[in-house]
Amino acid sequence: MPRFLSLSALAAVALFLVHCSRGPYAATNKQYKKMTKGFAKDLQAPPAQQTVATAPEWVGAINFNMRKPNIVVIHHTAQKTCDSALQTFTKPKTQVSAHYVICRDGIVHHMLNDYLRAWHAGAGRWGNTNDINSASIGIELANDGYETFTEPQLGSLMTLLDSLKKKYAVPAGNFIGHADIAPTRKNDPNIHFPWKRFADAGYGHWWNDTSGVTVPAGFQPLEALRIVGYDVRDSSAVYSAFRRKYLQREARGTLSEAERKVLYTLYRKYLQ
Repeated sequence: MPRFLSLSALAAVALFLVHCSRGPYAATNKQYKKMTKGFAKDLQAPPAQQTVATAPEWVGAINFNMRKPNIVVIHHTAQKTCDSALQTFTKPKTQVSAHYVICRDGIVHHMLNDYLRAWHAGAGRWGNTNDINSASIGIELANDGYETFTEPQLGSLMTLLDSLKKKYAVPAGNFIGHADIAPTRKNDPNIHFPWKRFADAGYGHWWNDTSGVTVPAGFQPLEALRIVGYDVRDSSAVYSAFRRKYLQREARGTLSEAERKVLYTLYRKYLQ
């Protein structure tokens, strides 16, 4: 073997190292920085220059801070690999993104600043909020939509939720799934997601033991689901979403007496 590489070989090695150091997302990372600089420029400009203000001089208020997210929405990616999700969120044509992606091995990708508006929720509603993207943080779990979630993944999610709850004071009842805000068109995270485990840790609410529970005669299941936060215009869809999340099963139709008891104990927590 020759002791020294040729100039062409050295150039090829240098080009390979440069490419590796830049990474596969160098171009989209550059685009991210360019876009955030544009937003920063808008924020720094005096508001009077951007509106129909007619006062002769600008008077800037000094009591303010950044708008905070108040809802956390958990999704599954419905894709085979974590890298597939990362690519999806870095292509303009997909028109979809998320703040965080958590891979099966527990690695957390923070793709978008929490204060920026990700395009993850689409059309949906939770309580009185009907622009979920403007009020929420979106977290995607790498999962094909049918498999169980891994322990490293769930552990990382628990750590992330703890951080978000402390930073933004997100109410327990506002840690929800995509299916909660869009029951007519979404089912994520799938039925294997351990909602009780997270509710017990303070990220969501869960129902109590129904032994000995008597549902009052005037109890209205759809009204109870509305108070929990659901959009109840499609009763069949919302009953299915309720069962999927709180009973971990797929079924349609009106609620049985046993299911009504579960909902009643859950609903009572939202009245406290």
